[in-house]
Amino acid sequence: MLVGKELLDKARSLSNRPEDEIARGCGYVGPSGRVLRKSFYRALVEAKGYKLRTNRSGRPGNRSSRGRQAEFRTKVHGNGNLLIGHAYTKKLGLEPGQEFRIELHRDSGIIGLLPLQNKKASDETS
Repeated sequence: MLVGKELLDKARSLSNRPEDEIARGCGYVGPSGRVLRKSFYRALVEAKGYKLRTNRSGRPGNRSSRGRQAEFRTKVHGNGNLLIGHAYTKKLGLEPGQEFRIELHRDSGIIGLLPLQNKKASDETS
C-alpha cells in the first residue's frame, strides 16, 4: 500500500479512472480482493498533511479495538432462512456440527434451540 508522496503521485496518475481502480492501483486491496476504500481515503487525507485522530488501540477513528459489535437482531431472508450468526454461536460456545432440536412457541413467538446429546457408541450398539 502506497503512502505519502508516492500515494499522491500514483493517485494523480490514475485520476481519470474510477475510484476503485485508483485504490487498487495504489495497493489498497484486502486478502479477499475487496477494495479497502476507508484505508485508501484515510491514507490520501494523511498524505495531504492532515493528522487523523486515533483511538485507544492506536488505530484511526473512534471505534473500540473490539471491532464490529453484534446487534441482537436478525431478519428472515428472502429464501425463508433465519440466520443467527457467528457472534452469537461463539458467545454461547457452540461448535460446528453440534445439533439442536428447534422448539416453537407460537403463542409467544419464541423459537428455542435445545442441544441434542451426542449418543455414545455403547448406546448405539445396544
